[in-house]
Amino acid sequence: MIRTAAPADIPLIHTLIRELAEYEKEPQEARATEEQLREALFGERPAAYAHIAQDDATGEPVGFSLWFLTFSTWRGVHGIHLEDLYVRPQARGGGHGKALLTELARICVERGYERLEWSVLNWNAPSIGFYESLGAKPQDEWTVYRLTDGALTALGADA
Repeated sequence: MIRTAAPADIPLIHTLIRELAEYEKEPQEARATEEQLREALFGERPAAYAHIAQDDATGEPVGFSLWFLTFSTWRGVHGIHLEDLYVRPQARGGGHGKALLTELARICVERGYERLEWSVLNWNAPSIGFYESLGAKPQDEWTVYRLTDGALTALGADA
């Protein structure tokens, strides 16, 4: 079962983000606080949205997706960028990841969005195989760049 996240899910989402960071071998990078998540997801102007995957038999939360809107200047419409998709190890293979992606695809189709995009670590072969089994195609002609911490501060100070 997939449901839209509610404010009461903030501690759960925070925990799942930390679990994802551990899985991706970057626990020190998961610095978001529950207060930041609450503001981003449920504040006056939400910047992101989330869904919770629950086990059909027990109702136990087993995963989540966190996403935000993008805009394609080429297509002239919004799309969805999937920031995080995580299913707990004991629940993998149970269809929860596919159900989360299916819900986002449904939202895209319903709202006329023409893209659902995300990034995956090059070493994450199980996820890459899963995504490709759904028909997703890697955009390997693009390289993601990121400014953070000191480099971001230094460039911003030049303004």
